Amino acid sequence: MNYIWGFMMIISVITAAATGRTDETVNAVFEGAQTAVSTLIGLAGIMCFWTGIMKITEKCGISGLICKIISPLVKRLFPGSGKKTREYISMNITANMLGMGNAATPMGMMAAEQLDKENNGSAYPSVNMCMLVVLNTTSFQLIPSTIIALRAAAGSANPVSIIAPVWFASLCAVTVGVLSVKLMGKLTGGRR
Repeated sequence: MNYIWGFMMIISVITAAATGRTDETVNAVFEGAQTAVSTLIGLAGIMCFWTGIMKITEKCGISGLICKIISPLVKRLFPGSGKKTREYISMNITANMLGMGNAATPMGMMAAEQLDKENNGSAYPSVNMCMLVVLNTTSFQLIPSTIIALRAAAGSANPVSIIAPVWFASLCAVTVGVLSVKLMGKLTGGRR
């Protein structure tokens, strides 16, 4: 990948020199760098805000309540998994639902470790491990904070206007993903 990016940069510089647009190219590089830094700072602020909100929901028991609410669903999606594994999975799903991808990562990693133990260290993933990956990839988000932050950083007049389409798209993605894992698990009989 580095070679591809390097090649593209070299071609850009050669093209800029050949067409006499070196000044425009240099200005575009500096403007792009400035935009990248301001976007990063905006995202960091939003991520800090939502991480704080996640901690507050954790402290006042809202996350635990959500975990209890989704616990029956987790039992059905991850048959045969242990109680501790289901707790990690529930916390991971809760963090993803609240749009906290970064906060969800540690719980997802702990859930994956537990599922690996339950899979007896097999070189191949179990159906439950595949389900965890699919749920993390397609996660349904009640609050798509990263997208909202990117839209706000880009100067959107109404950065939260995308919530309904995100709900629809993520619900479709989760449904297709879960059905695919369940179907493949049935077709293979749980084999790899």
